[in-house]
This record gives sequence, C-alpha cells and structure tokens, in this order.
Amino acid sequence: MEYRRTAVIKLDTPEGADTHLRETVEQFKYCANTASEWCWHGDDGYHVTSKAKADDALYDQLREDTELTANLVQKGIHQAVEAIKSCVERLKNDQDTSRPTFSADTAIYDKRSATFHRDRVSLSTPDGRIECDYILPDDADLPPTKYVANEDYEFRRATLHRRDGDWYLHASMLKEDDDTDTTTEHRTVLGVDLGVNQLAVASTGQFWSADEFNHWKREYENRRGDLQQCGTRAAHEAIAGVERKEDGRFEMFLHRVANEIVAEAAEHDCSHIVFEDLTDIRESVPQTSWHHLWAFRRLYEYVAYKAREQGVEAVQVDPRNTSKRCSTCGFTHDDNRNGEDFECQDCGYQNHADYNASKNIGLQYLRRRQNADDGGAPVDVRLNRGTLTVSGAYNLPATSEA
Repeated sequence: MEYRRTAVIKLDTPEGADTHLRETVEQFKYCANTASEWCWHGDDGYHVTSKAKADDALYDQLREDTELTANLVQKGIHQAVEAIKSCVERLKNDQDTSRPTFSADTAIYDKRSATFHRDRVSLSTPDGRIECDYILPDDADLPPTKYVANEDYEFRRATLHRRDGDWYLHASMLKEDDDTDTTTEHRTVLGVDLGVNQLAVASTGQFWSADEFNHWKREYENRRGDLQQCGTRAAHEAIAGVERKEDGRFEMFLHRVANEIVAEAAEHDCSHIVFEDLTDIRESVPQTSWHHLWAFRRLYEYVAYKAREQGVEAVQVDPRNTSKRCSTCGFTHDDNRNGEDFECQDCGYQNHADYNASKNIGLQYLRRRQNADDGGAPVDVRLNRGTLTVSGAYNLPATSEA
C-alpha cells in the first residue's frame, strides 16, 4: 500500500536568499511560458504534447537564456507540456480552452535540484545552492511535522511557492507499507462552493471574492458595446483586441485563485478538493451568466491539474440541496437560505450561505464514499477549526482545549 501526502513547509530563509529565490521562480516561469507558447502552436500546426519533442526543441535555447540548472529547465518545460495535454483533452471534448500561461511564483524541484533533509532543504538557484531551515509545529502529530519527521515518508519532489512575502515548500512525500489494511489512514476533504458574488468559498472558511472578475466583466462588456456601435472595420478589429485582453486577464485571475485553492487543500492535508457538478449549475444559481459558467468550468479544470501535482484529487458531486441543507443538523428547506444569509429553520444555525454550502459539498462526497462501501479510510470535511464527520459531528482540532 502506498500513502502519498503533501507537506506544506514554511521556510526560514537566510539573509539575502529572497532575491535569489525570486530570480529562480522568474526564470522558471520564463521556461514554462516559452515552452507553452511553442507547444501550443507547434512546428507543424499541431499542439505538442511530447516532453521529449519539447526538450529537443527548447532545452538548449532555455539553458542559454537562463541561469537555471538543467533539471529546473526541464521541469519548466514539462510543466508546460502537462498543461497543454489538459487543454488538448478539452479540445477533443469540444470544450473551449486557450494557451496556458504561468504567473504564480513557483518552481518545481526534485532530488537532482534539491537535497531534502528532515529539518532543512538545499535548493538550487541561479546563484548556487541556498539552504533553508524548516519552520515546523512542535506537535509531532500535526502536519507537516508528522510527515517530515517520519522516516517512513520519503521526499519525492517539491514545489517552491512564494506567498505573502514568505516561502513555502509543498513537498510530495511517499510511504510504502506492506499492510493492506486501508482503514488506518485518516484523511480530510476540502469542500468548495462556487458563486456569482463569491467566486469560491472553501469549507475552511476561505473566501475568494468575485468582485474583480465581475468588475472587469462589466468593463469589457461596455468597451465592446461602445465599439460595436461604431460599426467600422477598425472597430471590429479593436473588439478582437479587447477580447484577447479579456481572456488574458481572466486566465491570470483564475490561475491565481486555483493556485490558492490547491495550496489551501495541501496546507490542511486534504486528499480531495470537492466541487459541485457544474452541469446544471444555472438551476441552483439562476443569476449565473455564461461568463460565470465559463469561469467555474475553467477554475475546476485548473484546480484539477494543479492538484494532481500536489497529490490531491479534484472531484465533483451532485449539488442538489447543498444550498438549502443545514450542515449542522441536516434539515433541508427553501426558507433556510435568503441570498447570502443562511439560517436553519429547525436548529437555528446561522452563517454565510456559501460557507454552509461548501461544507455540504464536502459532506456529499463523504456520503457517496460511504455508500460505495469500498472499505477505505475514514474521511472528514476540513473546516476552519477541526473537521466535520459524515454524521455531522464536529471534531475539535488536536491542539484545541475541550
């Protein structure tokens, strides 16, 4: 039996290291975006999905253009190829997509470009190796300490992230166990609700506002409307330019939100990120425009392939009653929800309606998994403090006082 975990480790960077790490991620993004552009158009009119072909075409050029080690250059190329593969799958299914772009401050390391220890890591940069200590919880039962300090878990690779001025290592770890009893590992899931005012709300209490998306949607609609009134050829060409800018802005915004959702799941040791099935979302969210529907689908796509890199799986569940059901007592009624306010008509539980829905979405996956009777490990929904079981029971975090 294999157990895969992602340990989110905050790094204690030595003086002066920030500049070198920032240069590393900038050059890594350059490699990924250069590879994405080349693979998207290809040299024969087709999208390139072969890592070997991309390496042959781009490796020498990118080694000259950057100061990265050979392994980091290859990782940047391969990241782009994996994203192109996801886009090609969408095109095969007649779904809209566009060339992937990489804007997040990240770089992917394996054992050739990083040396992983139990208390520190040595990272390759354009200015040589930099050694950073780990900042870990003292409690050995809490992640990431329970994985990092456990010799049974092996470091496989890691993604370096910069967030709010700090550096984090999202380390993929593997434990192999001959014991076939799968009930000993306890996992959690992250429920995510999508909406028009709050683009995404996680069961941990994290909100991603749709204000920026909605603002630019209105701005671009107004610009197109003004140009369409002109009716000239130049105006039509200008409309095409506006649409390209719109696509680029929204793609960057959705990539950023997807990165943060995946980071939230990894930080809370979640095995799955659970979304509602988007097929009939206009029935549950009538005010959803085609812009929002496009954004929801694209966000799920981005989260799905980014999550795989962290050893986390994105899944969808039946959304029925997730907005009307009380996540505390289970009472379901139309009157429970009033706009963004939720108040259970039975037990009196009150909270933001989208937050309540995100917990129900996570619970839907738990119930589906329980009904499958696959003998798997217990799974809970991750909250901002503690977890929620399939029966609705609330478990306090291990560090909380009763």
